[in-house]
Amino acid sequence: MSLVSSNSTISSRRHFLAQGAFGISTLGLASLLKEELLLAAPDKPELEAQTYDLLPKRTDHPARAKSMISIFCGGGPSHIDLFDRKPILDEYAGKRFPGDGIKYDNAGQATSIIMPSPNTFEKCGESGMEINVEMLPHFAEIVDDVTLIRSMQLPNIRNHVAGMRAMTTGRGREGWPSLGSWLTYGLGSETQNLPAFVAITIPKNPVGSPYWDSRQLPSIYQGTVVSKNEPRIANLNPITQLKGKPQGHQLDLLKELNQIHLERHPGEHDLSARIASYELAARMQTAASEALDLSKETKSTQELYGADDPVTKEFADACILARRFVERGVRFVQIWNYGWDMHENIFEYLKRRCDASDKPCAALVTDLKNRGLLDSTVVQWGGEMGRLPVIQDRGAGKKPGRDHNTEGFSIWMAGGGIKEGHIYGATDDFGHRAVEDVMTQHDFHATLLNQFGLKHKDLHYTHNTQPVALVEPGQGNVATGILK
Repeated sequence: MSLVSSNSTISSRRHFLAQGAFGISTLGLASLLKEELLLAAPDKPELEAQTYDLLPKRTDHPARAKSMISIFCGGGPSHIDLFDRKPILDEYAGKRFPGDGIKYDNAGQATSIIMPSPNTFEKCGESGMEINVEMLPHFAEIVDDVTLIRSMQLPNIRNHVAGMRAMTTGRGREGWPSLGSWLTYGLGSETQNLPAFVAITIPKNPVGSPYWDSRQLPSIYQGTVVSKNEPRIANLNPITQLKGKPQGHQLDLLKELNQIHLERHPGEHDLSARIASYELAARMQTAASEALDLSKETKSTQELYGADDPVTKEFADACILARRFVERGVRFVQIWNYGWDMHENIFEYLKRRCDASDKPCAALVTDLKNRGLLDSTVVQWGGEMGRLPVIQDRGAGKKPGRDHNTEGFSIWMAGGGIKEGHIYGATDDFGHRAVEDVMTQHDFHATLLNQFGLKHKDLHYTHNTQPVALVEPGQGNVATGILK
């Protein structure tokens, strides 16, 4: 016999959903409650037949990468103090920047006085990549595994929020799906027991973020946040009264209610995404707890990442978690670390950030390589901007810093078919603008999608009759110069 009568209404279904404390991940619940008026299914993308699940999907061409770990250093790590040595800054130290054209974000505190980096750069590895070894001694040991891109540029963008959006959603404007959502939409997941897209936040968990939001894409493709403190995943475990069979009965009832609604309204196929979200959340209760259990890691592994050191432990735990997730089939992991915005006292603050993150990030590449996972996993490190070669002065008694620079900055990538021990692109003599092999966010995203077997021109979605894409139409070129 049916669990509901034939005259049950959709309003009673909504009441049931709102009142039923399932205790399962907000991956499905928040979106379902927020969008009670289920929309008609969007048009099918040309990429392939539309599906609203996380099952693995076909690629356009053979993929070199299966998963990605993005270490996003929000605030703008100073490329000229870490990765892009400019000897002319020593020559011009204390002098005015020759020429004009510097674009300041904060003109009120701007100066045109050149400030060199006080640290030691050395040529490292067989590749001879020149790196600040005082700030990044561990990265210096893995340079032969990475491509260092010295020519990132975000045209017409100056501030952090717009830059972060551009690097993670393709545009500086609000309201677009994130990179992780696009990858899971286009490819599905290798696991059906964990979310396809995970966001790990350091040191705090902001309430919502466009950087792991699915926006116009179905909610099953949004990121699931893993925070530092318990509960690591919000609402993952049910309350005591609903553990075991009661939760199973409620999920069965929900599934039948959803199916009845779907049969009555056959055009509303987006509901299948919401059903899949609930089913995934229930499966996660066991699989996620196991993946989050770092006590299973060996002592040697924890020491490799620096999990035994209070200075590096927080970042180390995040990097170990990222490896454990991709090891279990998660498609995209974003480690989100904000605090690289250094308008004053830059050299002291930069040293603190590097001390906390350099060893874990280098260990992640080494560990993936040792486990045979680096070939199929893209690791990317970087922020939304670099810093200017001139002093930013915040007044008497303040040590100098550097203002924002989106005209030219550095990121690095490893694995997933990316060249090893390679330098791509260049900035001008002062590190101000990218002048060789310039890479915009559109080129960056087009190149990533290519490594996952997707064509950026074909990966799109129609939302309310409007086309949506990661790479804007007419933009984006695959940077073949960084590919094996």
